[in-house]
Amino acid sequence: MEKFVLGAKRPLIISGPCSAETREQTLDTCVRLAATGVVDVLRAGIWKPRTQPGSFEGVGLKGLAWMAEAKRLTGLPFGVEVATRKHVESALEFGADVLWIGARTTVSPFAVQEVADAVRGVDTTILIKNPMNPDINLWAGAVTRFLNAGIPAERIGLIHRGFSYFGHSKYRNPPMWHMILEMRSRFPEMMMICDPSHICGCRDYLLEISQTAADLRYDGLIIESHICPDKAWSDAAQQLVPDDLEALVRRINWRKDATDDPAFKQSLELYRREIDQIDAELFELLSRRMKISEKIGRVKKENNVAILQSSRWGSIRDRVLSQSEQLDLSKDFLKVVLEAIHLESINRQNQVMNSEQ
Repeated sequence: MEKFVLGAKRPLIISGPCSAETREQTLDTCVRLAATGVVDVLRAGIWKPRTQPGSFEGVGLKGLAWMAEAKRLTGLPFGVEVATRKHVESALEFGADVLWIGARTTVSPFAVQEVADAVRGVDTTILIKNPMNPDINLWAGAVTRFLNAGIPAERIGLIHRGFSYFGHSKYRNPPMWHMILEMRSRFPEMMMICDPSHICGCRDYLLEISQTAADLRYDGLIIESHICPDKAWSDAAQQLVPDDLEALVRRINWRKDATDDPAFKQSLELYRREIDQIDAELFELLSRRMKISEKIGRVKKENNVAILQSSRWGSIRDRVLSQSEQLDLSKDFLKVVLEAIHLESINRQNQVMNSEQ
């Protein structure tokens, strides 16, 4: 079997059970996934960090033996999540081709550094999931630790699995696509793989998220599959049977990057000029809004009134969100924009009220 090379195939499809549970379940799932012809790398959870103790936390080393057997049977490489030096050593001993860092590990620089030290000098592939909280610097810091450990950038990939969110969302972990744009600008040479399973938390939106990822030029997907999802020992609602996984992957339209068609280029240029003009006007309006916020800050300072006026902010938010349908803009988008404007306005008023003038 040839050595796995990250980036050799786009899109890269990684699939397998959330957890290796039994030898039969693991091998059956992996063999059936290989038979679909759409899976490039097998995966399975071996050690499962759970939010609450006492729930199923993985089968451990025997699961690695099953994945090694699946690799021999199918000829496909396999990957596992690791969180400690011992995990790394065990996974490599059983022939794991890909190691990934989970969201709960990425949040801890100590844990990331331990894994980075463990793979120093090892010729392996590392995938790094975003941290659970929306902190790009934390994610970028994890990448830097592996670069500093001598892992070449071409052997490091990024996994977008959504972010924890204190609010209502139809997704288990809202994708916050704008965060990914920032991460890709920092590491443009690294593959970005989407994890619809953990973003959605259920099967209902897997295709929707997968297609969005394809439209945003992601380099692949990691989607969980199980021979009998409803009886899975972990994350049952988000897993697909292998046949449904195949159907989903084949429905995704991985569009080409560009075309030489003159009509396309002309239309695109016209629309981009229109957007540039709207952007110029939009940011001019935002600049004017912030100047008014500064004036409000001076009035509050003269009258010794606190910056934050909760009732006023609540009325602005409710008014704008109530126009979501009329504006044809999602409430999630409006919330992000409003919160950014509100934060900048508070910062401007804070500068005014705490200046010596």
